[in-house]
Amino acid sequence: MKSRAAVAFGPGQPLQIVEVDVAPPKKGEVLIKISHTGVCHTDAFTLSGDDPEGVFP
Repeated sequence: MKSRAAVAFGPGQPLQIVEVDVAPPKKGEVLIKISHTGVCHTDAFTLSGDDPEGVFP
């Protein structure tokens, strides 16, 4: 199935909304619909490239 995701491809770059493939739920798993989300200060710090522990694809 397809979904949209906000992806960080590198430090200092804006998040990009991309379509990704998501495997259907397996036995014992559930699928939920997320209608809203946010970015916390830790996410923003990592995205800035200043976080020494930040890892990007």
